[in-house]
Amino acid sequence: MNDQIKKNRDAAQQEQTVSAEYMVRCDKVARMRQAGIEPWAATQEINATCAAVVEQYVGEGEYGNYTVSGRLLTIREHGKTIFGTIQDASGKLQVYLRKDDLGDQPFQQFKDFIDVGDILWFAGPSFRTKMGEVTIKVSQFKLLSKCLHPLPEKFHGLADIETIYRQRYLDLITNAESKKRFVQRSHIIAFLRRFLDEHQYTEVETPMLHPIPGGAAARPFVTHHNALDAEFYLRIAPELYLKRLVVGGIERVYEINRNFRNEGISTRHNPEFTMLEYYTANADYVQAMDFLELMLRSVAQQVAGTLELSYGSQLLDFGKPFQRLSMKQAVITYGKLTEADLAPEAIDATLSRHGLKLDNAQAEWGYKLVALFEELVEPNLIQPTFIIDFPIEVSPLSQRSSSNPLLAARFELFVAGMELSNGFNELNDPFDQAERFKQQAQAHASGDSEAHHYDAEYIHALEYGLAPTVGVGIGIDRLAMLLTGTTSIKDVILFPTLRKKE
Repeated sequence: MNDQIKKNRDAAQQEQTVSAEYMVRCDKVARMRQAGIEPWAATQEINATCAAVVEQYVGEGEYGNYTVSGRLLTIREHGKTIFGTIQDASGKLQVYLRKDDLGDQPFQQFKDFIDVGDILWFAGPSFRTKMGEVTIKVSQFKLLSKCLHPLPEKFHGLADIETIYRQRYLDLITNAESKKRFVQRSHIIAFLRRFLDEHQYTEVETPMLHPIPGGAAARPFVTHHNALDAEFYLRIAPELYLKRLVVGGIERVYEINRNFRNEGISTRHNPEFTMLEYYTANADYVQAMDFLELMLRSVAQQVAGTLELSYGSQLLDFGKPFQRLSMKQAVITYGKLTEADLAPEAIDATLSRHGLKLDNAQAEWGYKLVALFEELVEPNLIQPTFIIDFPIEVSPLSQRSSSNPLLAARFELFVAGMELSNGFNELNDPFDQAERFKQQAQAHASGDSEAHHYDAEYIHALEYGLAPTVGVGIGIDRLAMLLTGTTSIKDVILFPTLRKKE
């Protein structure tokens, strides 16, 4: 074993990636083993958390007989006594070691072998120091896991922010706010799950590997299945599988899981992200907006404790009814345009005035309206706002509006200038869906890498009858950003996608 330690140490020296402190700690490991001390010991029974020790202390003098474990964050030596601070999942706790209580040899071993970052087990009663801090008076200790690298001293202030993302474990150890944020994210997902369960939705899991990419307009990741000798795609959305389940009679269904889109990385985009998608038979997109508004208001109150959320320099109000605007009206209002500016014969000139040019010069009017919306409107939608009445050509899976066949019965919810949710009445006419798939397939063949493929199996499922259904998707990562006041998606994803380190 000592030979392996030497090999690891020598390799690290050659790569010049570790500090002198690492070498010192490796030497300690070798000396500990020579002394019969195991640096990575078996677990020890504990009977309290750090927080529980503090909460349970009553009266004066010594109290209880605790066994706790945690990571050592500080060490302060004072001759024959040592104070330290440990941290577990519940919080921090001071420990006090005295030579007269431990004995000469254990006390010296602590001084010789224990470092900040080590995980230890302690036993002893609690007491309150003269400074008023509840502390464990240590009668026994044991090293459970040796830490070979020094912890960052001021990690939260590091200029190299990528270190936080690449070594998230250090971020969680040293940054209480970051840890709190990820706990809140977990609470958000748990609340959404309870909310849907209480409204009679059934949670399911659908495939991650798709033989045909579909369910959203995006470029997929491609992989190969060796046994089947076939290309598969990491899913870009679970939509087409979830609607098959509605066909099968699961009339309220949802899934919380990963989607993958082969796109750029930014403060709002990660190629691997978490989505909630849910489908409701015998309901429409207007009812879906009401339900979504209720759900988001409820989760904000539950997780953040308020309906007024600070986000960057903005104050988001989830308490007021969410505004609802048609896409065309939003472009006119925020772009300071007129109906005439958006007429088919004038919209190209309007695009040009704003420096916009579509890749496809023959793009339909609806794509041009969306381009104007994304440029002129989207960044300005700060308060929760539903955009409705999308052009049908940009909504290949949506049912047409009953009042205007050129529009989709669809909404998107925007908050803080970013899309949070998308929902629409699902297209359940198999003939119409087949025709739209054909149009999308033609666009894909013409070079649109994000266009839908033709999915014959899904068309076949529709031919058995899909009840009138509305579907909604919510970006969990962006919702976590809003509810935790975080302006970068990397700060709410434990391990965001990063460029390969040189």
